[in-house]
Amino acid sequence: MQVPLYQAKAEFFRMLGHPTRIRVLELLQHGPVPVRDLLADIEIEPSSLSQQLAVLRRAGIVVSVREGSTVTYALAGGDVAELLRAARRILTELLAGRNQLLAELQRSETAPPRTPAAQG
Repeated sequence: MQVPLYQAKAEFFRMLGHPTRIRVLELLQHGPVPVRDLLADIEIEPSSLSQQLAVLRRAGIVVSVREGSTVTYALAGGDVAELLRAARRILTELLAGRNQLLAELQRSETAPPRTPAAQG
């Protein structure tokens, strides 16, 4: 039985739903990165990074290449980088809206209280 598209999308986003995985993908946007550099940038235990890379690899999001003792990871395609850029744009818009609301709230707190209009 085939999985409905909305369920497949939910599983895809759930797979992305880990901060370390997102950070790895961000670092790989600009090209292949050796595991040692990922470890230096992310600052987590090697075994934890290995687990997160395995999840991304099984999902087909990243690919790995071994050259001697160095393992390098890269994005499997450019669509993932575009998805991350779209997420950044969406978050920027959401946060800008919240900042605008916060500024309005702060202005309303510092504004003098309104007095009822004189009734005639």
